[in-house]
Amino acid sequence: MSRVAIRQASSYRADLREVILETLGEFKLGVKGKRVLLKPNFVGADPCGAVNTHPALVAAARECFLHLGASSVLVGEGSALERDTEAILETIGLREYLGPLEDAFMDLNVDEVRLVSLRTRASRLKKLYLPASVLRADVVVSMPKLKTHHWAGVSLSLKNMFGIVPGRCYGWPKNILHWAGISRSILDLNSTVRPDFAIVDGITGMEGDGPLEGQPKASGILVMGDDPVSVDSTCVRAMGLLPERVGYLERASLFLGNLKEEKIEQIGESLARVTQPFAVVPEFEHLKAKKA
Repeated sequence: MSRVAIRQASSYRADLREVILETLGEFKLGVKGKRVLLKPNFVGADPCGAVNTHPALVAAARECFLHLGASSVLVGEGSALERDTEAILETIGLREYLGPLEDAFMDLNVDEVRLVSLRTRASRLKKLYLPASVLRADVVVSMPKLKTHHWAGVSLSLKNMFGIVPGRCYGWPKNILHWAGISRSILDLNSTVRPDFAIVDGITGMEGDGPLEGQPKASGILVMGDDPVSVDSTCVRAMGLLPERVGYLERASLFLGNLKEEKIEQIGESLARVTQPFAVVPEFEHLKAKKA
């Protein structure tokens, strides 16, 4: 059995720290004395607040892990499209929430790297250079945006891990993962660096032609848990879609976590209360449940 928490949060001005801290307490995630890496989804300019993980949520999570005794909490991201990470951070105002970034943020695109053998063979990839900051972390927390995706169907905590693949080795937009097959690469990457916890930013999500060109969707939720497959499956259901029809999620449920509802203990808000149908591009209309 896995557990997934759904919490309501009406805006980014809410007390996000209290919501996250309460949930971490329920999961009893041991972080005292450990190095924590928070992996948000920072893509680029975001005037509607629907593309990037909101920095208010990232700052709240960082405060919570430090409060729980983590020896360090590093925010790390490697944007797939924008080479100028500093410009992204300025655009979203990360400093306004975190303070000085010298010891708080690492650009994973230019971090030192190590060659790592992948633990599965879903794709043709056998090894990848990965950032040392990720490999040194004791606890990796995936913090994606709640979004649909025009190639993967949905972009959540598992897809978010694409951002740890360094641009300094593979260029932009990290086409090695696309050439090897997005769904298959998701499986290989997460089997090797599986997130220990996920915090999905669904306060404002994105529907339609995501992950960049879709429309904002005010969902008012945070979805959290220590099984990324269960978290993503719950998010998909909250979007009015069927997780067993998301190819990489169905495959991931064989060895990375639980997908079926009977294997997931839901805490916090009920799915029925928070579910809102998300629009998808025509290629993924099959993800929608048939109307009775």
